[in-house]
Amino acid sequence: MPERFDGIPERALAVYAHPDDPDVSCGGTIARWASGGCDVHVLVCTDGGKGTTDPGIRPDEVAALRVEEVRAAGRVLGVTAHLLLGHADGELEDSMELRGELVATVRDLRPEVVLCPDPTAVFFGQEYYNHRDHRVVGWAALDAISPAAALPHYFPEAGPPHQVATVLLSGTLAPDVWIDIEAQIEAKADAVACHRSQFADDGSWARSAVRLQAEDAGRQGGLVLAEGFRMVRLGG
Repeated sequence: MPERFDGIPERALAVYAHPDDPDVSCGGTIARWASGGCDVHVLVCTDGGKGTTDPGIRPDEVAALRVEEVRAAGRVLGVTAHLLLGHADGELEDSMELRGELVATVRDLRPEVVLCPDPTAVFFGQEYYNHRDHRVVGWAALDAISPAAALPHYFPEAGPPHQVATVLLSGTLAPDVWIDIEAQIEAKADAVACHRSQFADDGSWARSAVRLQAEDAGRQGGLVLAEGFRMVRLGG
């Protein structure tokens, strides 16, 4: 019997690489939790400035546009606040600097649950492999969550330690829990469609892709529409 994650945490943090990643990866879960009273914060590590096929537009112009897209999508989903670290696309490193920023955020917000990419998921069939920034953020988030954020002598300047109870890894090849997003599918599709800079059309393709992805996860999880995650329980 597939395991479902039905609870709604009091506070959650989503940590992702690019401006559209949280909405694509877990927008339905964010909307479900936010509508249920969860205080949902979203941290985006890069500015998204290289996310265009148009050589005639400057990266700083793309980055400015994508900030507005992030804000619009957040309003759709009910996000409490965004933290935009502003690192350049393709230049993220699993460094002390990045881990320190993530540890400081975890200790400041003190979430019960953190959502982030599964860095072990690399090859998805013959047509896609996972973006380097996604993999870097996944590893950095895991290393920041445990042991660093939970132990006082890691990054002592970042504030009192905090033990995250649960990590949900999205974009995984080994999902073991599913969240029902049937009631949130339109909100997720609307949020993804806010990232107009990423689509050649009006967002219709993205809306269709969101539903197909949710249907596939639903079949795996015994639901109509779902998001699947690999869960790590850490206590707390």
